Amino acid sequence: MRLALVGFALGTALLQIQPSLPANPTTAAVVGVGALLLFAALRLPHAWLRQSMRAVVAGCGAFALGFAWAALCADARLADALPDHWEGRDVSLTGVIASLPQPFDRGVRFEFEVEQVGTAGARVPEHLQLTWYSGYGSGSDSDAPIPEVHAGERWTLNARLRKPHGNANPHTFDYEAWLLERGIRATGYVRTGRGSAAPALLAPTTWSVRSVVDGLRERIRTRLRKALGDAPYAGVIIALAIGDQRAIDSEDWQIFARTGVSHLMSISGLHVTMVASLAAWAVFALWRLSVRYTPRLILLLPAPKAAALGGFIAAFAYCMLAGFAIPAQRTLYMLGVAAFAIWRGWFGSATRVLAIALGVVAVLDPWAALSPGFWLSFGAVALLLLSGQSQHLRSGSVRMHWLRTAFVAQLAITLGLVPLTLALFQQVSLVGPLANAVAIPLVSLVITPLALLAAVLPFDVIAHLAHALQSGLMVYLEWLGGFDWAVWQQASPSLPIVVLAAIGALWLLVPWWWSWRALGAVWMLPLFLHTPRPLPAGDAEVTVLDVGQGLAVVARTSAHTLLFDTGPAYSPEADGGNRVIVPFLRGAGVRQLDGMLVSHDDDDHSGGALSVLEAVPVGWLASPLSGAHPIVTAAGKRARPCQAGQQWEWDGVRFEILHPLASDYANFANARDNAQSCVLKITAHGRSMLLPADAERDVEARQLRTQAAALRSDVLVAPHHGSQTSSTAPWVAAVGASTVIFPVGYRNRFRHPAQEVVERYRESGAQLLRTDQGGAITVHIDAAGVRTESYRLSHPRYWYGR
Repeated sequence: MRLALVGFALGTALLQIQPSLPANPTTAAVVGVGALLLFAALRLPHAWLRQSMRAVVAGCGAFALGFAWAALCADARLADALPDHWEGRDVSLTGVIASLPQPFDRGVRFEFEVEQVGTAGARVPEHLQLTWYSGYGSGSDSDAPIPEVHAGERWTLNARLRKPHGNANPHTFDYEAWLLERGIRATGYVRTGRGSAAPALLAPTTWSVRSVVDGLRERIRTRLRKALGDAPYAGVIIALAIGDQRAIDSEDWQIFARTGVSHLMSISGLHVTMVASLAAWAVFALWRLSVRYTPRLILLLPAPKAAALGGFIAAFAYCMLAGFAIPAQRTLYMLGVAAFAIWRGWFGSATRVLAIALGVVAVLDPWAALSPGFWLSFGAVALLLLSGQSQHLRSGSVRMHWLRTAFVAQLAITLGLVPLTLALFQQVSLVGPLANAVAIPLVSLVITPLALLAAVLPFDVIAHLAHALQSGLMVYLEWLGGFDWAVWQQASPSLPIVVLAAIGALWLLVPWWWSWRALGAVWMLPLFLHTPRPLPAGDAEVTVLDVGQGLAVVARTSAHTLLFDTGPAYSPEADGGNRVIVPFLRGAGVRQLDGMLVSHDDDDHSGGALSVLEAVPVGWLASPLSGAHPIVTAAGKRARPCQAGQQWEWDGVRFEILHPLASDYANFANARDNAQSCVLKITAHGRSMLLPADAERDVEARQLRTQAAALRSDVLVAPHHGSQTSSTAPWVAAVGASTVIFPVGYRNRFRHPAQEVVERYRESGAQLLRTDQGGAITVHIDAAGVRTESYRLSHPRYWYGR
């Protein structure tokens, strides 16, 4: 049974990396094969199938059934889609706000459960994510504030929708997969003004379990915010109380990541388990005490079973308070299986309980394998079981001291999860054991219970006490995270290296190999020694990252890396730097930037610069920005002006600045930002790539007069994202690019690239590529020529574009 349940879960995981869903006949055939294998494992006589093979056959059959089950679930979810012809059109909707509203600087974001579609002929998915902007971007002519919206309210409103779409880059977060797992099949924004019907509140409350719970969570959040005011870690207390992780500042998340305690700073599996354990202990104690007064009660229901039931009910209530977030759901399923095991008397089979929990999670959430938390949580529990077995075998009948037990368990989890952590995040905290040794007991046993008490009791002093303890913990974490060696960063390892390291980690932990444990460290060495193969001298690899409506380009040679522009700022906490560029560099094994060029001051090109400067060592910064600009100030002595005539060579690859001229700086005060754009040309093996940023017609005209020969390039990043203000016909002819890349956001509000510009490049015979369609686009320039690679085509997933 254990192998069959593990096989089922692995089958669901395999489906999640498929480029497309199998056809219905294929799925039916897989079901038939799986059922046949399971029948053989269960029913064939022992003479025909040996016991050792029976488990393998059962595992293979369950694997096939898991794959088919995930395919059927995915097909049903993808069927609830927004038709192509309803993208970008106003649709009248009536429905309920089905999540905790998330305010931000320009509006509020929430999930919306559609009950009725008012536009004739329109068909929309049942579950949406909507953003209500204040004025700008909503179709309104004014900047009037939006009304307050609350969980559980029923509204009728006009919305403009689009299919789920996210940036697609190597080593970065897959937003489309995240939306798919949560059943959000379209996103959009509320339309107001310009002929749209005004949104109307139909009912302040809808009487469903979800609405009531979300309303309660929102009231708790409001009260805690009022109690704590502008306290720096109020968001952490709120997250611990109701699971609202977005309340935590991005700077705090960076500290938590560097110290390896991110799993503690929200309603995690550890906290749900802690609440269940405390409730189970209390019920057990009360049940035993009741023997004196009602002895029939304990005969009717034994204390262990009552404790298991009480613990599960408490865990369920806590998960509801957390908004039934998916990580909390997985823990609840595991606890439910554990409670069922106690009722059935499976006290000596922890591995069976873990296997059943794994199977239950895979059945109820076939997309669980897309979440790093799925692998980390089950991996941690398995390692705890392994470390407990090791202690038992080594200690015999002697009971080990609790401190040693805790130390061994923490060491087992830290060491055993290193391969998986590096594979998922390309970094691991070296100070994590020291941080968790303090943070786990303090957060789980003190701060979280205080946060829960503050949520249910009307005494602000409790919230302030929890915040004071969190503040003290943050001092300790900031000190630990401040060491340069606090985090080990590693290029994304290949699957064989991860498997080899996992075997090595188990080798170090499994007790019956104690005399040979040093060999485990040898097996893990490739993981830490792994570095990406450097490019041959003279070759260049230029990646135009998918940052939405903006530009960020990473150019690499054999031993150097240059960043050209840094993408947009998405919000005060998120930008192209910390969401795309830094994870990409970390996964590619780039530990520092030799140079960074910010072409001009427009937010879609410079929005992530400060995040990059903070996270990655940068040799120098070139830009046309003024000396008082925050980016230049942050760079300090590393900053220098970007001007025509500057050129340098790295590893046989030549870099040359074509614009602006040194004399242009005197007129920048009266010039448009786009006129200041730095224009970069990269040449390798006699072939070139041109990056003109947002240079417009006037810059192109001057280049044609003075630099026509220098413009000639094989690959071009379309100026100003393909706007009508750039790419004049003479300039396009002078460049003569055979490949043109448009860095644009999906269905962006500027309608870039302009159709006439696209036709102009198409008529020139160029191959046209777009980041909104292909994701990150990598240009390889070597002795054999120029070739391009689109991330969505090289790493296809069945949900892309669906």
